[in-house]
Amino acid sequence: MQELDPTILRKVNSWLQGSYDADVKQEIQKLLDQGAYTELTDSFYRDLEFGTGGLRGTMGPGSNRINKYTIGAATQGLSNFLKKTYPGEKIKVAIAHDSRNNAELFSRITAEVFSANGIHVYFFKALRPTPELSFAVRLFDCKSGVMLTASHNPKEYNGYKAYGADGGQFVSPADKAVMDEVAAIGSVDEIKFTRVDANIEEIGEEVDKLYLDKITALSVSQDAIKRQKDLKIVYSPIHGTGITLVPKALERFGFENVILVDEQINPDGNFPTVIYPNPEEKEALTLALKKAKEVDADLVLATDPDADRVGIAVKNTNNEFILLNGNQTGSLLINYLLTAWQENGKLTGKEYIVKTIVTTNLIEEIAKAKNVKFYNTLTGFKYIGELMTKFEGKQTFIVGGEESYGYLVGELVRDKDAVVSSAFIAEMTAYYKDKGSSLFEALIKTYLDYGFYKEKLISITKKGKTGAEEIKEMMEKFRSNPPATLGGSKVITLKDYEKGVETDLVKGVTAKLDFPLSDVLQFITEDGSIISARPSGTEPKIKFYCSVNGKLASAAAYEQTDQQLELKIAAIIKDLGV
Repeated sequence: MQELDPTILRKVNSWLQGSYDADVKQEIQKLLDQGAYTELTDSFYRDLEFGTGGLRGTMGPGSNRINKYTIGAATQGLSNFLKKTYPGEKIKVAIAHDSRNNAELFSRITAEVFSANGIHVYFFKALRPTPELSFAVRLFDCKSGVMLTASHNPKEYNGYKAYGADGGQFVSPADKAVMDEVAAIGSVDEIKFTRVDANIEEIGEEVDKLYLDKITALSVSQDAIKRQKDLKIVYSPIHGTGITLVPKALERFGFENVILVDEQINPDGNFPTVIYPNPEEKEALTLALKKAKEVDADLVLATDPDADRVGIAVKNTNNEFILLNGNQTGSLLINYLLTAWQENGKLTGKEYIVKTIVTTNLIEEIAKAKNVKFYNTLTGFKYIGELMTKFEGKQTFIVGGEESYGYLVGELVRDKDAVVSSAFIAEMTAYYKDKGSSLFEALIKTYLDYGFYKEKLISITKKGKTGAEEIKEMMEKFRSNPPATLGGSKVITLKDYEKGVETDLVKGVTAKLDFPLSDVLQFITEDGSIISARPSGTEPKIKFYCSVNGKLASAAAYEQTDQQLELKIAAIIKDLGV
């Protein structure tokens, strides 16, 4: 008969005997009585880690779950950090939440703990997108901000994203200092839950107006929009926060024919019409694509629950709707913006763009051709935000993005922003339509000009304690025994971001990588393919990013070349053995 590990049983008993609500104790006791030891193990085998981006996990009782107490401990630890970092100062924070189940409850608990610690809270009185939270941190000169969201995770999840004074998620060394303060909360009795009303100030529509005014001012192709104002745009917020701002942003930009997916416009944490509320998944866009076919749309837009990421669909040359991946959309958006800035005489030599190391190198080629500076960062938009803060007032950020459908235009926030991105993707579509081109044709032209880059993401889920151990073993295996060839091409470079070392496998020489340490491996082959292995920081997954490229001889050769690159990716995946 299976028994509960003594260490875990002690932790379970500490909750049963501690200052926790009666209903929480009752739920834990029920699991004990049922002998649900696997669930209890996963709920208590560790404290839910306050990582570099905050908390994310499934909801429920236990130290490894999202609940009132793990949210409270995170906020108490963050409060302690802020008071130590800004002694004697009036500390202000902003708080928002998305449409997830319990997100509003958790946001109120967060506000209450901050208020009990003497911190002034700007509290969004209704759900709002993540980028607006980042905007509010900067607007109100806050020292921190918190967004209650689990982004695109399934409905069982919730999370807590913590932001610094620049409106970006915490980066080193502050992230580690916050983590240490959260980890130092040794007892639930240390958490101050008693609300102080005077320290909580509600905000809402007035912030919306300021934010929308400022993103509308960023538009660079208003003449094209005026001529294409009837562009048919189908939009779905997938039951999330996007409904609060994306339609308004499109209207502000000048688009008069935005068609909403009625079945998905109401915020709902159960996400009843989709399996996963993730615009990366084709299934999540099923209803939007159906509507697009009915109305013969020019563009489909769909945002995730906290509206920081956007997926799009466009018509191909056969008049069929296809989904573009994050690399394709990012490349199109960056190429469009650099072209439009160039045409408008706005490029002065001080501008720059940013992408992450697992995002397509097509973006790099575009920037080089336009003579615009580009930077690579580690995966995670906080690193893009960090760079923006570093260069603020010295260089001008135009646009940045990452392959996971997150983009940012302009310097108003320090996180990926599906509101401003949706508006600019629509503007880009109008710009190309005004020139007699579809977005898909613009993509093929990009490949003709700069090379055909094709990417694929392989994501493997490994849940629970055993899953975390398996992911660790996989990374150790690749680290100690890298593949000699991938897809028939010799691996010539190994980049180990955890060790901070790049190794030339042909010459046997090493060089230092100028990046913060991170558990990422990159294999670069002789033919220019790049394969990256990276455990997810927010989900129980290990991800493999495959990027291959070749020359596109003509638009007519698109499908044949695409198939050849697809076969190369398949061969790489086979060689990886994943």
